[in-house]
Amino acid sequence: MPVKDRDLYGSAPDKAPVALLLIDIINDLEFEGGENLIKYALPMAEKIKALRLRARRLGIPILYVNDNFGRWRSDFNALIQHCTNDSVRGRPVAELLRPEEDDYFVLKPMNSGFYATSLDLLLNHLGTRRLILTGMAADNCILFTAGDAYLRGYRLFIPTDCVASIDPAENMRALKIMKKTLKADTRPSDQLDLEELMR
Repeated sequence: MPVKDRDLYGSAPDKAPVALLLIDIINDLEFEGGENLIKYALPMAEKIKALRLRARRLGIPILYVNDNFGRWRSDFNALIQHCTNDSVRGRPVAELLRPEEDDYFVLKPMNSGFYATSLDLLLNHLGTRRLILTGMAADNCILFTAGDAYLRGYRLFIPTDCVASIDPAENMRALKIMKKTLKADTRPSDQLDLEELMR
């Protein structure tokens, strides 16, 4: 189902102190190292799916923050179609975590979800101050997005089982950096008390 563009200047939404971000989940993985990443991305996607279901039940906004992969004449719906209909490496992940109509999306041109995007404006509109970051890759786009979020004063939750990288050792190294330097909570997703985060 296509994801609709959201009216950022419409009626004010209910306050959402926490948001779930799925970073670069809609991804064809057709790049060097993608054949390794898919091995870790599939179990990660199953964990994100369960977390997303819990979040949806509580009314936590779900934001797809996705690279445009240099497709400047494309849009998010075209990217979804490419990753779910074409024979690409990332298709199983994209199919498992296909967005729903009421999800938000932000396309990013670079590593960070905040760089040259409307993400900060959207989060302010939602009243969000806590972010759950999930997706790919922990040692790249998750790390850059987390750094920019930390500088903007967001509280970070980055479940260890909901991020993946090409190299598992680099994945763990990035998580340790984010925990130590960015004060991120990196407990596994099934240990996150979403109801507590919403209060």
